[in-house]
This record gives sequence, structure tokens and C-alpha cells, in this order.
Amino acid sequence: MTNKLKSEKWFGEKNLEGFLHRSGMKAQGWPENLIKDRPIIGIANSFSEAVHCNSHLRTLAEHVKKGILVAGGTPIEFPVISLGEFFLSPTSMYLRNQMSIDVEEMIKGLPIDGVVLLSGCDKTTPAMVMGAASANIPTILLPGGPSLRGDWKGQVLGSCTDCRRYWTELRAGNITQSDYDSMEEGIYRSAGHCMVAGTASTMSAISEGMGLTLEGAATLPAVDSRRLTLSNNTGQRIVEMVKENIKFKEFLTKESFHNGITTLMSFGGATNAIIHLLAIAGRTDVKLSLEDFNLISEKTPVIANLKPAGEKLMEDLHYAGGVSGLLKNVEDLIYKNVKTVSGKKLSEIILNAEIYNDEVIKSKSKPINETGSIAILKGTLAPTGAVIKVAAASKKFYEHKGKALVYDSAQELSDNIDNPDLDVNEDTVLVLRNNGPVGGQGMPESGFLPIPKKLLDKGIRDIVRLSDARMSGTAFGTIILHISPESYIGGPLSLVKTGDLISISIKNKSLDLLVDEEILLKRKKESKSTYEINDYKRGYGFIYNKHILQAEDGCDFDFLKA
Repeated sequence: MTNKLKSEKWFGEKNLEGFLHRSGMKAQGWPENLIKDRPIIGIANSFSEAVHCNSHLRTLAEHVKKGILVAGGTPIEFPVISLGEFFLSPTSMYLRNQMSIDVEEMIKGLPIDGVVLLSGCDKTTPAMVMGAASANIPTILLPGGPSLRGDWKGQVLGSCTDCRRYWTELRAGNITQSDYDSMEEGIYRSAGHCMVAGTASTMSAISEGMGLTLEGAATLPAVDSRRLTLSNNTGQRIVEMVKENIKFKEFLTKESFHNGITTLMSFGGATNAIIHLLAIAGRTDVKLSLEDFNLISEKTPVIANLKPAGEKLMEDLHYAGGVSGLLKNVEDLIYKNVKTVSGKKLSEIILNAEIYNDEVIKSKSKPINETGSIAILKGTLAPTGAVIKVAAASKKFYEHKGKALVYDSAQELSDNIDNPDLDVNEDTVLVLRNNGPVGGQGMPESGFLPIPKKLLDKGIRDIVRLSDARMSGTAFGTIILHISPESYIGGPLSLVKTGDLISISIKNKSLDLLVDEEILLKRKKESKSTYEINDYKRGYGFIYNKHILQAEDGCDFDFLKA
């Protein structure tokens, strides 16, 4: 080991500070020979009982420790903020940047030479990668893995795509409340994150595609015993990376981001990933823009047959060949010469990859969607961008004009959406505003707007819906999201009125409000000031409000960018 380790100064010096540092380790049972002249490896653990997806991470941490010790290092496990979708208000996205700061400062502040990041639920993975990118020491990501397949009345379920699908059927009167309640114990059958192509699965797959994890880390089920072996191997490998002095940003190149976006598109992944990848790139010198996503999307087929765009689940994808198998079928679209944290180049991983089920990992000649898993739209309604998951949308709405039905808040929409006298039809464009990064206090996943009951009763299951909010990656439908600038800060969405004509074109990548400019200028002059958010008056909310960026910049804080 030629490079001088940070831990050497902390634990090696014969002075008062060194005395105190060694005493602190010995108080926890570490003998002298496991403190001196050994790499100290941090394990950043996002375990929390408030995040069921991450409830098994303590077990994984124990096996990472075994690997670290075997390889000649000494582990120090430490907690970081954990963000769960189900139990956190107003939204986990509101705190993603705070978690990234926690991760960065703990990595920089502790006497560690390398770190393993234990992540799982949606925002924990990007937050940890963002923080680690800024800290830039030898790092490996170890996601917790997907939950087992759901099971209910003989049906295989995916969370929470099927939660939403059956909720719609409950509202339509096709199943009973008792039926729906009985699904609760079967939808999640183990620890681990949602097992469809939602945000957690997407970010794990992207991370593996970028080379930030060992092979299989994205898809191996959370409770599969082989994940314990993977954890051990991760522990061993991080010690080697410290000895080789390989920093994290060496894996965050323009080429690796390209591979990450290609993974996203071929995977049919969540729209949230666009915001997260932009934020991660913002912590590096890599210049990434929304246009990069359109360029890669247009030539990348969706070949992972996963819900919500397809039929299968993450467990099926792992058994079919995993992310390495997925990339094998699009290898002509990626940079194969990039390094991965495993020590192998991506070309070697793909060369040895096998595909065991071509109904799960499709060929390019028989894709789920030929191109364009996700499209970036721009126009008079979204000057700096909007996002649609084309692979989960209805093709009949790819080119569409319809009259807007506008709601100023999620509560207003909820209070009125089931009104039988609602003036709505299949061509209506349902609009929700004030749910962006600032106005929504964290850009909540409220973009999956419910179909009006009046239309459900007619058998209609999709209409065009748009907002400045986000949407869970487990959701589906013709839904346009991340409209920017957001309405709360005066974006064009704030000027839309019920009855206005809106035009959507996937072919032209456009989203336009078909209202005369003079009328819009008059509306802008007459517009009232936005409501006040009390949480922005002090504490974290004060910082958030002052420094949050818009969706096209990854919703990071301006002062955290590289």
C-alpha cells in the first residue's frame, strides 16, 4: 500500500489525539492489531424501521464486515438519514439533498479510507451516490435489492403497480373494499424495495450499468442468501480499491453516465431517474442535459419485460440474466471500455453474461417498445422541459389535443374528481399545478392523477394528465411530469385555465398551450401572489426554499454543485 491513508494519521500518531482515537476503538473491542496499519472502511447504513425497504440492511452490513476483515481492513458502521416513501412527510424528495449532505460530511469527517453505501428505497440510492461523489474516496454501492414477488389469490403482484391498478378497480366498483384490504399482506412478502421497474429498481439498475456496484447487485432479491455472499464480496473488494487508491469519481465519467441512461431506457425505468442522474452529474465535472436523454432514448429499445410497461418483476429479471444480460442485448449502444468497481471493464462483464429467458430480457428485434422509453418535451407550456414515460403511455394519446381541466392543489383535485357532474371526457387533459420543487415542498409523487369516476364508470382507464409534480416509477398511464418552470414560481402552467386547449406531440417532443400570447400576458398581470409555505420560514425549509433548483437541474441545492 503506497498511498498514505487518512486513518493512519488518526490512529497511528503517538500523541493525545491518537491516544483518544485508539481508546475509542478499543472501548468497542478492537485490539491494537486491528487498528494499526489497516485500511479503515466505513459502512454507511441507511437502515431504518421507518423504511421497510431497508429493514434488512443491518444483516447485509454484518456480511460486508466479514469481507472487510478477511481482506485485511477494519469496518466502522455508521448510520445516515434514511428516506422512505410510505412514512415520510411531505415527501422523501424534500429531504434527498439533506441526506446527501449527511453522507458527504460523514464520509469526509470520519477516519475512513473507503466506504460501502447501503441503500434501498427510492431516494436513498441517489442521495448516497450524490454525497459520495462530492466526498470522492474509494466507494462501492450495495443496494438492498428487490422484495419477493407479491402473491394474492393466485395472482403474482408487483408493488405498487398493482396497488394502483386495483385501487382504480375499487373506485370503479369492480372489486370490494374487503378484496382490496386482503391484498395488504400479500403485496410485500419480504424486506426489499418495490419489485417492478419503479424508482428504487431503476436507480439500482442504473448504478450497476454505470459500474458503481458489483455484478448482480441491482436484481438479486433482497432475501436471497446469495445477497449475503455479494455483501461479503463487496467488503473484500472495497479494501482492494483502497489499496489501489481508486476514487469514486473515476466511475462517474461522461461515458458511464451514457451507459446509465442507456440502462434506464432499455430497462423501461422511472422518470424520477432523470432528476437523480442530473443531480449526480451536477456533483461532478460531467455536463449532462435533458437533451442527452432524448438522444439516447430515440435509439434505445425497451427490452426489459417489467411492470408497469411489461409483465414481469425484478426477481424474474435476475433469473433471466440481470442487468449484465440486459446490457448484452444493447451492447452496441454502450461504452464497453469503462471501468467498474469490480475491477473489470464492462466489456468483460458483458462477454461473460448469459440470457436465460428471452421473454424477460427481450431481443432488440422483439422489444417491449421500439424506442423512446422516456421523452423530454418542450414548448410554450414547458419552456425548460417536461417528461413523459412513453413506454407506459397509451399510443392513442401520442399526438393529442384536448381541453384542460385545472386543479390548483392535490386536495382540490381529490375533493372534486369523483363528482358525477364533472365536465370531462376521454379527450380532456387533466392538469395539477403547485406541486413542483418549491410549490409542492419537495415535488411530491402526486403526478399519478386519478381518472375521474365518471370516466371509470364508462370503462375508460387512461386520459392525458400533466403536472409539475413527479410520479412513482411504479405508476403508469399517459402522464406528463416535471413541467418546468413550475407553476408556483410563475411558470406558464400557472396561467392555464379550465377550457384552454393543450397540444401534446411525442413525435415532435412538444407540449404547448394553445392560447394567444396577448391573453397570457393579461392573465399574468392579473395573477395573484402564491400561497405561503410556513415550513420555509425557518430551519431546513428556509435553506431548501432559498437554494432548490428546478427539475432540469436535478432539484439539487445550488451550493452543492461541483
